[in-house]
Amino acid sequence: MELTAKIYVAGHRGMVGSAIVRELDRQGYRNIITRTHRELDLTRQDEVERFFAEEEPEYVFLAAAKVGGIVANQSALADFMYENMIMEMNVIHAAWQNGCKKLEFLGSSCIYPRMAPQPMKEGCLLTGELEKTNEAYALAKISGLKYCEFLNRQYGTDYISVMPTNLYGPNDNYHPEHSHVLPALIRRFHEAKLAGTEEVVCWGDGSPLREFLYVDDLANLCVYLMNNYSGNETVNAGTGKEITIKELSELVARIVGYSGTIKWDTSRPNGTPRKLLDVSKAKELGWTYKTELEEGLRLAYNDFLTNPTRAER
Repeated sequence: MELTAKIYVAGHRGMVGSAIVRELDRQGYRNIITRTHRELDLTRQDEVERFFAEEEPEYVFLAAAKVGGIVANQSALADFMYENMIMEMNVIHAAWQNGCKKLEFLGSSCIYPRMAPQPMKEGCLLTGELEKTNEAYALAKISGLKYCEFLNRQYGTDYISVMPTNLYGPNDNYHPEHSHVLPALIRRFHEAKLAGTEEVVCWGDGSPLREFLYVDDLANLCVYLMNNYSGNETVNAGTGKEITIKELSELVARIVGYSGTIKWDTSRPNGTPRKLLDVSKAKELGWTYKTELEEGLRLAYNDFLTNPTRAER
């Protein structure tokens, strides 16, 4: 991408979109287009088509999505599938109609089968059953990825996709019920510390293994891929390292400064038992992550402390 190129970042207020804007700005890109939801409702096809016809962005980072943790996914299956699928289709289709040079679609590692061989390679997509707790979201993301691939095959477009592992960092969502596991733990232990609570109850049994990538590292990869990769197969974005939820909880508690007892509610769901990405493809393309988990958690907790409104979302 030329530094003067017209770049549209869809979802610039979210954790991923805001990180991409920061990374583009850091690298010297100045012609960045953004729209709030109030200014442009991506679920409305007429609004999206009008925006693309008027602005004609040359490059698009599609980071807009309806996201949430296990509770949010299970309680709003239809909403997660419909809103994500219609946003993706509207943006990708309008980009193609208006001659966008390149589009990058942001997905999620939950698209891979629940019991996929670990670590999960890009080629294991659609080889097995999905995790039921986030099936609706995963199906929508798979549809977006495949639509990019089919446009490439039918019309010769240059649309790519990247599949991040679990993300965390600045501008995360710390809602007590609708957040993902790591921000939920940060909030829970922080509030327990302030209240002097003797014990904190966490969901499941602590055994699932998870991989975490600092969101600014993902943004760096996104810009890197836009400049250095073309192809129909997605690219995994992760660290190649994993940690149990129990170990993660203990680490978060230590960073937050909570010294009470951690107990486990085994009546609550664990989710997928293991979810580790094979990141060899990204490495072969010349990219590796920079931020280790403990450092990233300290940065994330500082963001939580300095932006108290995060906890209300």
